[in-house]
Amino acid sequence: PAAASLVRGGRGRAFVAAPRARAVKEPETASASSNASSAPATSSSESTSSPPLAWRAAIDFKKIRDNAEATQTNANNRAASVDVSAVVAAYEAYQTLKGTVDELRERRNVNAKSMKGKMDKEKRDALIEEGKALKDELAGLEQELGALETTMQIEGQKIPNDTHPDVPIGGEEVAALRREVGAKRDFSFAVANHVDVGERLGMFDFETGGKVCGSRFVYLTGAGAMLELALINWAMQKVVAKGFKPMVVPDLVRQSTMEKCGFQPRAENTQVYSIQDSELCLAGTAEILLGGVYMDEALEEKQLPIKMAAFSHCFRTEAGAAGAATRGMYRLHQFSKVEMFVVSTPEQSDAIHDELIAIEEEMYDELGFHFKVLDMSSEDLGAPAYRKFDIEAWMPALERYGEISSASNCTDYQARRLNIKYRPNPVDGKKQPLTHCHTLNATACAVPRMIITILENFQEEDGSVRVPEPLQPFMGGLKVLTPEDVAAKK
Repeated sequence: PAAASLVRGGRGRAFVAAPRARAVKEPETASASSNASSAPATSSSESTSSPPLAWRAAIDFKKIRDNAEATQTNANNRAASVDVSAVVAAYEAYQTLKGTVDELRERRNVNAKSMKGKMDKEKRDALIEEGKALKDELAGLEQELGALETTMQIEGQKIPNDTHPDVPIGGEEVAALRREVGAKRDFSFAVANHVDVGERLGMFDFETGGKVCGSRFVYLTGAGAMLELALINWAMQKVVAKGFKPMVVPDLVRQSTMEKCGFQPRAENTQVYSIQDSELCLAGTAEILLGGVYMDEALEEKQLPIKMAAFSHCFRTEAGAAGAATRGMYRLHQFSKVEMFVVSTPEQSDAIHDELIAIEEEMYDELGFHFKVLDMSSEDLGAPAYRKFDIEAWMPALERYGEISSASNCTDYQARRLNIKYRPNPVDGKKQPLTHCHTLNATACAVPRMIITILENFQEEDGSVRVPEPLQPFMGGLKVLTPEDVAAKK
């Protein structure tokens, strides 16, 4: 497949896609070789070759124009490559030209109405000529108008979400510590890394994964397979008890849905696997599939918030990843995950964001992990995120904290692209206009990072590993994984 999943810049940063332009008369299924960033731009001299947009985001261009300096500063703070002045220039040119086009349309309507009824031939011929001239002039200007709209969308969709005022400005190093749970375990023996621990316990088969699939694939075997299933079932049970609707979603998703969620499937060094000669991509997270559930729908306020949780397989090219952290389970091309997703009103989203991170904290504390909760810096925010909290667990063999989950409030950024709206409750008996919802997402359980944390923190000197108590019922009551169990089965 052509490499094209989640687009990450630096550490976990996802960048928004430029809108995909569709050639005239192109079938609904676009070729995988098309490039999301190659849509023609904008000048009137190029307008005749500008293809129509495949989809449009409901971007508030007036707000961008009226707050251009603040918008550019926000983009700079997030290390986003954006030229707000180009967006403003295109918007103002569009507004001016649209006024001219609207005036011509009105003149054409007047011309058409003037031809009704009886009149002499000379007058009718003059009206016909005037109508043809208006039609030709209008056609040219409408092409220019379409080209300007394409530019507005291409450049406008590069603008990231607003940023919460409490987000630390700068790189990863300025992330703010919200909370620290537990303490590092004091080992009386040399700590083994998760690969060595897991292989002694017969949990991993990287050799077969490499032979059959290539690098960064693994067969989970024996206790490894059971531990993955235990984690998934435990996590789903936890989130369902918190009011989330459980789902199992497809592994494939339309490229356009991925773009609307703020991911860039056709960009250089993308992490998305695209399916050749198809509009489909392998999903890097269930966030995309859950985000699409209410796409193009209008909800009632009484329905909100809507809480969903999905188990899915995730696929990522891990383009550009290197170093010790890539060994073993830390960065795989395919892994399993349980994801939470919420559609809410704007008034609900901040409280729900706190609720999501509290659920994650409760889950990992219950497992006995030592972890930190971080308020991530501006440069570490993906384009859709207004604010993001990360949880990093201590991984003793790596001798550092590793990210095991995150929780993001995307406000109306994704909803404006997915076209998810709701109607507020009536005020004084009056029906309220539709407005965009807010969306939030959070990781309940990313299986590989959880397995790493368990094996490295709960290993014993004899090579055995203690199974966290909450997982034991899902492991058939097994309390300890031992090398003797593996030897007995051989």
